[in-house]
Amino acid sequence: MAMNIRKGFRFSTYNAPEQSPFEKLFEIFQELITHTSGDFDEAIDWLRELDKEYELTDDSYTIDDFIEDLKSKGYIREEFEDGGGEMGEEGQDGNPSGTMSITAKMERLIRKRALDQIFGKLKRSGSGNHKTGKSGRGDEHTGEFREYRYGDSLERISMTESIKNAQINHGLDGFSLDEGDLVVEDTEFKAQMSTVLMIDISHSMILYGEDRITPAKKVAMALAELITTRYPKDTLDILVFGNDAWPIPIKDLPYLKVGPYHTNTVAGLQLAMDMLRRKRNTNKQIFMITDGKPSCLRLPSGEYYKNSVGLDDYIVEKCYAMAQQARKLHIPITTFMIAQDPYLKQFIRHFTKANKGKAFYTGLKGLGEMIFEDYEQNRRKRLKG
Repeated sequence: MAMNIRKGFRFSTYNAPEQSPFEKLFEIFQELITHTSGDFDEAIDWLRELDKEYELTDDSYTIDDFIEDLKSKGYIREEFEDGGGEMGEEGQDGNPSGTMSITAKMERLIRKRALDQIFGKLKRSGSGNHKTGKSGRGDEHTGEFREYRYGDSLERISMTESIKNAQINHGLDGFSLDEGDLVVEDTEFKAQMSTVLMIDISHSMILYGEDRITPAKKVAMALAELITTRYPKDTLDILVFGNDAWPIPIKDLPYLKVGPYHTNTVAGLQLAMDMLRRKRNTNKQIFMITDGKPSCLRLPSGEYYKNSVGLDDYIVEKCYAMAQQARKLHIPITTFMIAQDPYLKQFIRHFTKANKGKAFYTGLKGLGEMIFEDYEQNRRKRLKG
């Protein structure tokens, strides 16, 4: 298989103490399989090239041994096909002739690794829910007590604390308990957030020797892992947009690739709002990662209107209209703009103003931490409002 190493991606030697040969190679392999969008053969080709340059293996443990360990540990599987179907363990002639692919176990591990890389210092919450900061008749115990109020449910009454109050208030002779002695354990309301993450997969995401899609993909995997493990009552939907927009399941994130597309931002926003309309949660938001200007629309006739030269007034006005529509639906849009062109920044400023959302003009470094912090801040602000 021909090597296709993207420019701008460098490896350096890494000596980790107390790692087995498998563990040392596995660390590198996980990074490679992410960069190759789940292409096992390409990832192994890269690993062999790195092995030649940095002597990662020796005769006691080879790359072929590593591949066998990946299979035995359930990280990859070998598939055999004869025409249109899967054949099992061997081809018709009895010799292995299948292709390798990663398993669901490996997909989950890649998402977890992305979370650890981007949010390494994050402490996972035991309850797995967000709090509004408003106390009352909720369902999250705070460990604090307050006086009983009419309407509080009986199961919230703390009998130990209430009896203690009665003894203090009325003495030990002749036990007496009245409403003024009752205390309840305070609670906070749990809340939910529905988020749609939009990822630009237009051709510019790999232009000029810079791989922009891999960091965006890692952010999406980390955010998915964060929400499913720490905030399981929240929802995250992911869509990609090029000439059109379409949703992708979380399990397909490792395989995400850039296509020969223009940038149809309007289609992405339309799909994102359609997704959020179906959510019952009150709190909704859109995150958009993009590096390019909107350059494409799909007309009612089904034809594409494209213009890559500058900012097209017709396309731009449609984007502003979508921003205003989201605002009316109380859906804030946070844009993470990778490009630094002044005229594109001006477009995003107007777009953000139309939505009353937020925009970050950032490079790729720190993108994940920035999105996580904004996710948390948005929730706190939205849930208290």
